[in-house]
Amino acid sequence: MIKAFTAAAILAAALSGAASAQNAGPTDPQIAHIAYTAGQVDIAAGKQALAKSKNKQVRAFAQEMIRDHTAVNDQALALVKRLNVTPEANPTSAALAAGGAKKLQELSRLKGSAFDRAYLQNEVAYHQTVNGALSGTLIPNADNPELKGLLQTGLKLFTEHQRHAEQAARNTGKRQGSSRAHRGHERPTSPPQNYSGSY
Repeated sequence: MIKAFTAAAILAAALSGAASAQNAGPTDPQIAHIAYTAGQVDIAAGKQALAKSKNKQVRAFAQEMIRDHTAVNDQALALVKRLNVTPEANPTSAALAAGGAKKLQELSRLKGSAFDRAYLQNEVAYHQTVNGALSGTLIPNADNPELKGLLQTGLKLFTEHQRHAEQAARNTGKRQGSSRAHRGHERPTSPPQNYSGSY
């Protein structure tokens, strides 16, 4: 079975490592870059899902991810421009980008319902990790009130994304299991479980 999205594990490890190494969290320019990169990773995953999936629910979810993450990233870019802040590349954002590229490559080898299941499971894991990083590291360490506010708004939206991904994964698993049962090939499969792999 394909591993969950590596970028989420990299994000969690890098943020905890950065905090302990510096005895402080990331700076506002680093936070801006991490948040933007995390959005770009999910936009790329959504575009891949639109190109590969024929499942209406998967496609609708992918369109939502592209739309919402693009809007949040546009707001972030406008904010840093207004504040005259240059987002600072850092090991966490670099690891996110590399993990995202690796996951796209892994998912590119899957087709049909195998892709749909893997994409949705990875979206669940990715949002769980990103939401944890937002609430546990990025928001608490953001100094600028406007940046903090944008991150808090993003967390509310991405929590909804996580719920939506969990529901879509359950629904996709039920439909596929039901169709197998009706064909008489095997018992219905259980819905995908949340797992602790990397995204």
